[in-house]
Amino acid sequence: MLAACSGNGQGLDAGGRPLPSGGTVGGALTADFDSIQQHVFTPICTACHAGGGAPQGLRLDAVNSYALLVGVSSNEVSSLLRVKAGDPDNSYLIQKLEGHAPVGAQMPFGGPPLPAATIAVIRQWVSDGALRSPVAVASARFALTAAVPGMRDLVLEPPLRIVLEFSQELDVTRLDASSVHVARVSVDGSLQPVPVTLTIPAGDPRALVITPMSAFVAGRYRATTGGANATALAGIATGLAPAAGGGETVVCEFDVVAER
Repeated sequence: MLAACSGNGQGLDAGGRPLPSGGTVGGALTADFDSIQQHVFTPICTACHAGGGAPQGLRLDAVNSYALLVGVSSNEVSSLLRVKAGDPDNSYLIQKLEGHAPVGAQMPFGGPPLPAATIAVIRQWVSDGALRSPVAVASARFALTAAVPGMRDLVLEPPLRIVLEFSQELDVTRLDASSVHVARVSVDGSLQPVPVTLTIPAGDPRALVITPMSAFVAGRYRATTGGANATALAGIATGLAPAAGGGETVVCEFDVVAER
């Protein structure tokens, strides 16, 4: 899951501790998500875990990291969640940082391991429920805040899932097959529906995980919501790009470059 979080130790001091980046990160590392993002994920892990080529599709930039970690299955070991709220021992993130995951190398890949004290802080955050930071309150307006893959992304390998993150919690009782549609876009512009399953991950009720029933192959894909039959996600239409020729709203459109 965390392949190649940092290949050169960039962002670490001589003891392997996260450094403030240009003075933009101040204070000690604490067991809240924003602090971990600022001291660890952003200065260290995003050296590799960013953009369409992020290993295992795991982007650890500030916009996308929470939605791709909490309650989301690891690509490498699907029986384990990347972060299982309240259970650091069974969180793949912790296993990779500590170096005893069943697959692959210890992270950061190619660099010194994080100090035990740093891992202990991340462990504590997971133990405390892997919560968002207190300042990350829900917006009064229901809107899409992140999508992976995102709009016009070039994805080097077929993603195992699409993850959408919203400004408010989703109502699972209103979620059904009409909430989101995924299609492969043919050369002539026609759409070939892709059957998917929709789930809200444990620990992150603002996220929606869209999993194809068969693997994505090379080509262009589009996910849309809205339209006459949509139920739970109609509120995100404002401010997003409407799909050409239809009443739905495009939430992400991406190109898969290669097949597995």
